[in-house]
Amino acid sequence: MLLLFAKGALLGVIITAPLGPIGMLCIKRTLERGFAAGFSCGLGTAIGDATYALVAVTGIAVFEQTMSAATLPLAIGGGLLLVALGYRGLTHDPVRAANVRAVGLMGTTLATFLLTVSNPATILSFGALFAGFGLTEETRRFSSAVIVGGVFSGSLAWWFLLSGTVSLARDKLPSDFTAKVVRGTSYLLILFGLAALASAAYSLV
Repeated sequence: MLLLFAKGALLGVIITAPLGPIGMLCIKRTLERGFAAGFSCGLGTAIGDATYALVAVTGIAVFEQTMSAATLPLAIGGGLLLVALGYRGLTHDPVRAANVRAVGLMGTTLATFLLTVSNPATILSFGALFAGFGLTEETRRFSSAVIVGGVFSGSLAWWFLLSGTVSLARDKLPSDFTAKVVRGTSYLLILFGLAALASAAYSLV
């Protein structure tokens, strides 16, 4: 059971570690508001990863038709949300935002959860990695909760490390560094969002 949990945790790290739009958002929030705000991004993502892991353990085939029908609206919604988050970063003063304490943490968690589940391709990645890790047959013999818990723990540990590292470095950086990184990541979020919308539009052609 411990090995099964470890495999799930490693799976969570592998899925989460690539620095995509949510990673950019985590860095941006940490620089703006500190560790708690950055970690709340990771919490939402970890919950989303665990949700997809649960679906993968339960059986991808059962959800195949539903996911296929939901792909387009989820892609559009995720793209719009990324653009909105990027625009907000460009139009708000990061210095003033840094004074905000716990306000908005739940909203950030919810937003990153929605961004995570708005990418149905993630479940296909889970399916492939489950097979690669030899978890397909093991889930028939052991509780799937162990694997899902491992995925959640691995994903959350990665976000804790990322937001913690950025938070520690934040106090040692030049005064204008935060504003520059926030602006840069905001542009990247908008680009990620526009790419998602363009992909959705292309699928309609």
